[in-house]
Amino acid sequence: MTRDVICISRTLAAGGEAVGRGVAQQLGYSYVDEEIIAIASRKAKLDPAEVEKVEHRASILKRLLDALGTRPPTDLPIPAGGYYLPDAPLAAPVGDDLRGLIREAIDEVAMRGKVVLVAHAASYALGKRADVLRVLISASLETRSERLLLLGQKETKKVLRESDKEREFYLRSFYDVREESPLDYDLVLNTDGLTADQAVAAIVALAR
Repeated sequence: MTRDVICISRTLAAGGEAVGRGVAQQLGYSYVDEEIIAIASRKAKLDPAEVEKVEHRASILKRLLDALGTRPPTDLPIPAGGYYLPDAPLAAPVGDDLRGLIREAIDEVAMRGKVVLVAHAASYALGKRADVLRVLISASLETRSERLLLLGQKETKKVLRESDKEREFYLRSFYDVREESPLDYDLVLNTDGLTADQAVAAIVALAR
């Protein structure tokens, strides 16, 4: 069965973006990454940069404010001038609302078919749909560090570890995934020894 939707999850510097573009080109599919945030931001009527923030770990203060929901605590006095209007929601949606809009955007794009969806944990968002091929592309810390060094990055292993923590946060906050497993995917590729072309060929062979 041809897979009309290919979801590619990747760790930083594992080559997922290049592989995703290669797969899209060979299959004649559209390549989607940033468009997910653009769609969600239109739904929320917010700047894309504001929507994108929900995909990253917030400060402790921000997480506490999100936990309060859309209304002020009822036991706090409201100043005469009012920081809030009683019983009125805040103008902007909070984290859970924005996460829901991102998931809606992923569903919307997947419904088009013939698409390669990179990042945004799309494999989890689309559940067990039979037309979805779920791929994880990763590599060792050492290999990824060498690739970042070629780009002139400093303190590469620190950057990579922080990025990996971001992925863990994303999966936990969006899908309550406490531990990512290879069993969550149809195909897991280690680009320590695979070239981008080899990875593309493996995915295309399974998608057709």
